[in-house]
Amino acid sequence: MESADRLKRIMSRNLTLDKGLLDKVSAIVESVRSEGDTALKRYTSQFDGVELSRIKVSPEEISRAREGTSEHMLQIISEAAANVRRFHERQRANSWMIHDEDGTVLGQRIIPLQRVGLYVPGGTAAYPSTVIMNAVPAQVAGVSEIHVLTPPNRDGEVNRIVLATCSVLGIRNVYAVGGAQGIAAAAYGTESVSKVDKIVGPGNVYVAAAKKIVFGDVDIDMIAGPSEVVVLADSSADPSHVAADLLAQAEHDANAAAVLVTTDKNLAKKVQRKLTEFLGSLSRKKIAGESIRRNGAAFVVGDMTDAVNLVNDIAPEHLEIEAASAWEILGRIKNAGAVFIGDHSPEPVGDYFAGPSHVLPTGGTARFSSVLSVDAFVKRSSVIHYSKTAFERDARKIQVFAENEGLTAHALSISIREKRGRKK
Repeated sequence: MESADRLKRIMSRNLTLDKGLLDKVSAIVESVRSEGDTALKRYTSQFDGVELSRIKVSPEEISRAREGTSEHMLQIISEAAANVRRFHERQRANSWMIHDEDGTVLGQRIIPLQRVGLYVPGGTAAYPSTVIMNAVPAQVAGVSEIHVLTPPNRDGEVNRIVLATCSVLGIRNVYAVGGAQGIAAAAYGTESVSKVDKIVGPGNVYVAAAKKIVFGDVDIDMIAGPSEVVVLADSSADPSHVAADLLAQAEHDANAAAVLVTTDKNLAKKVQRKLTEFLGSLSRKKIAGESIRRNGAAFVVGDMTDAVNLVNDIAPEHLEIEAASAWEILGRIKNAGAVFIGDHSPEPVGDYFAGPSHVLPTGGTARFSSVLSVDAFVKRSSVIHYSKTAFERDARKIQVFAENEGLTAHALSISIREKRGRKK
C-alpha cells in the first residue's frame, strides 16, 4: 500500500494551473497586449528587479558575448549543434502529389512556419542547451526567423553563453525579457518584440500558464511540467551509475521525480546508499535532496514483465534501461519520451550532445505526446485538383452526402456544375 501511495503521488505531481494563477497571468498577458513595451519594462522591474534600458539585444552585444567565450566552449557548442542537426535532418518530410489516370491531382504540401519564438529560462541560471535543442530542429524545418526570449540577469543582460550559442547558430533576434510577459510579447508583438507563429521552450509555472492562455492565437509546443527519469535496471546495473543518474534528474527541481524500477532488491539497497554518499558533494544538494525526499522512489518488482508494465504506466519523460536484455525490453516499451539504452547512455548525454531534442513530454503525457521534432515547425496543406472525369463520376455521391447533412448550399455548389456540364 505504501508503494502504491508513493507511485500515485509521483504520477499526480504534474503541473497545476489553478484559477488564481491563470487569472493573475491573464492580467499580465492583457497588459502586454495593450501596452506593449511599457508593460514589459514594468513587469521586468517588478518580477526580475531589473530596469530595462532596452529590450532587444544589439548585434554588438551578441558579438561581444561570442568573443568573450572560450574557443573550447564554442567548439563544444558547434559540435553539439552539428549532432542535433544531423539527427533532425533525417526527420524532414517532403511534399508529395498523386496523379491519377483521369487527371485528378491530390497532394500534401509541407510548409515551414515563418516566425518561431524560443523561450529560454534564465536569470540565475543559463541554458545554452535549450537554445540548441529548440532552434536547430526549427532551422532544419526551414523556419525563416527564430526569436529568442530569455530573462535578464541582475545587470539587465542576457547570459553570455546563451548569446554566444545564438551567435553560433546565426540567431540575431534576442530579447532580454522572460516570464509570462515574454510569452505575451511573442504571442501578440510589441514595439520591440516581433509577433511569432509558435512559441516553444520550457519555463516556470507562469510561463506554462501564459502559454496555455495564448494558445489559439499562436501555437505552442507543449505545457511542460516537472521533469522525471525512470531507471529500469536488473542485477547487472552498476549502483553507483544508477544513483548518479537519479541525482542528475533530481537536481533540476524539487518537484522533479527520480525513480528506480528494478527486479533486484539488493540493487535498490545499494543505490539508496550511493544516493546518500553522492548527495553531499552536489552544488545543488538542497534541491536534489528535496526532490529525492518528495518524489524519489525505488520499486522492486517480481520480474521484467512487471517492470515494463510499471514503466508504461508511469510514461516517463526520460527512461534509462540498464539491463542485460535492454534491446529486447525496448520493444516492449510503449510510453516514454526518450529511451537511453545501456551503461554508457546516461540521460545527460541526451540533454547536451547526442542529437535528439531534449524537449520531451512530461507528467505521463508520453502516453499521447512526442518529443519536439522538425514536424513541430511545419504546416501541412492539402492540394486537391479534381478532373472533369472525376467530378462527373462523384458529383451525385457528394450531393447525397450534403443533402443528408442538411447543407443545401454544399449540394448546390455541386449540382450547378453538374447541370452546366450536362448542357455542354
